[in-house]
This record gives sequence, structure tokens and C-alpha cells, in this order.
Amino acid sequence: MKLLSASILAAALLAGCGGMSKTSSAPDTPTRTADGVLIGPNGMTLYTFDRDAANSGKSACNGPCATNWPPLAAADGAKPMGPYTIVTRDDGKRQWAYKGWPLYYWTKDAKVGDRTGDGVNNVWKVARP
Repeated sequence: MKLLSASILAAALLAGCGGMSKTSSAPDTPTRTADGVLIGPNGMTLYTFDRDAANSGKSACNGPCATNWPPLAAADGAKPMGPYTIVTRDDGKRQWAYKGWPLYYWTKDAKVGDRTGDGVNNVWKVARP
């Protein structure tokens, strides 16, 4: 019996170690944090746009802008939670916002960890928690 209990305890401790990394998220949030920046479900860096008005419920990046800076889409059934809100875009689609700022990807980021959009035209910044 003691051997079985020790085996169960060891398995539980090892399972708990699987979540230890530089990436964190609260359950069911639309983003995670990695190395001090927000990342989307695909692991790519997220950005904010200085021309957006925080807490306006709108995005100022539409049309060609949204082609280069795709929005972090919110599913139809998604609901605001904590610092996350949802804005409705000009095309009627829904987009996640963090602390009132709509969130975007940058098409020129090629791999997880890239942050090549930070500082573009002095209006794009990596999103930080």
C-alpha cells in the first residue's frame, strides 16, 4: 500500500511540473503571456495600435491595415472576461481587446517569438500584460 501511495504522489508531482514554463495564462483567456508580452492561441506575438481609442469598442485598423495586422478574432459565443473585452469591427466581425486596446497579429512575424512589428510607423507596440 505504501508503494502504491508513493507512486501516486510521484505521478501527481511530475504532472504538476508540466505547467512550469515562461508561458502563462488564466484558464480560458484569449491570450497567454510569454517573455513579458501577450501572445495569441497560435503562440504569435500580439500588438496594439496607437490610433485605436482605448475603451471605444472600435478598431481603427480596417481594410488594408487589417490585411497586414490581422485582428485577434473573438468567436461568436465569446464573452468579455476580466481585462478582456470584445470590439465590433467595421466588417461586423468581433475582435478581442485587452484593457480596452484591440489586439492584432503582424503578418511579417514568421515564427513564434518574433516581434518585428514593435515600433512599426511609431504606432504599433507589442501588447504587454
